[in-house]
Amino acid sequence: MSRTILIVGGSSGISAALVQRLLYSGHRVLTRCRTEALGDWEMYDAADEQQELTIPERLDGLVYAPGSINLKPFRGLRALDWQNDWSINVMGAVRVLQRCEKALMASGNASVVLFSTVAVGTGMPYHASIAASKGAIEGLCRSLAAEWAPKVRVNAIAPSITDTPMADRLLGSPEKRENSQKRHPLNRISGPEELAGLAAFLLGSDAAGLSGQILHPDNGMGNLRLL
Repeated sequence: MSRTILIVGGSSGISAALVQRLLYSGHRVLTRCRTEALGDWEMYDAADEQQELTIPERLDGLVYAPGSINLKPFRGLRALDWQNDWSINVMGAVRVLQRCEKALMASGNASVVLFSTVAVGTGMPYHASIAASKGAIEGLCRSLAAEWAPKVRVNAIAPSITDTPMADRLLGSPEKRENSQKRHPLNRISGPEELAGLAAFLLGSDAAGLSGQILHPDNGMGNLRLL
C-alpha cells in the first residue's frame, strides 16, 4: 500500500538511499533539503529557524536525517560549535516534528524515524558535542513515542560511522578505512543502503510493534568486546 513519507534531508548518504528505496516500492516521497533530491523536492534548510516547511494534510511517515560530525577535544569546543550541533541535530528536528504532528496524527498509523549515534551509549573521546545533542534526540524519541501513542510510532537509529559523504574525511584513505574497520568487532563499516533498509523497516508495517526504541546497527562497537 502506497504511503506518503516526508524525508528531511534526502540528497546524499543514508537518506538518499532511503528515498530511492521508498520510491522503488511505490510510495510518495517528499524530500526537503538544501540541494536537489529525488522525489517531490523543495529546498529546505533545517537549521534556518525562519524557513517554512510545506507538507500535506496527512503524513504516514517522517524521517529527520540531517546531522553533523564535529569531532574536537572538549577544551577546543567553542560556544558556536555547541550551538551549531544543537541547532541542526535537536532544534531542527523539534521544528519539523512540531510542524508535522497534526499531519502524522491524521494518518492514524504513522511512523517517525530519527538518527542518533553509538557515541551516546559508548563514551568516545572528541565526541562531546555530537553525543550531547544526539543524546537529547534519544530522550526526545522516547518521550514522543509515549506522548503520540498509539497513533504515531517514534524510533531512532544509532549507528557507528557509516560510509557516506559526511564521513569522507574520516574514511578518505585506505589506511583510515582499515583503522576504522578494526575498531569494530565485526571488522566492517556499514554502507548507506544498510541503514536505509533499517529505516524503511521502521517505517513499515513489519515494525508495527516497535516504538520508543533506539536501534544500534554499530557493527558491535556499542556492546561487544573481543578478547
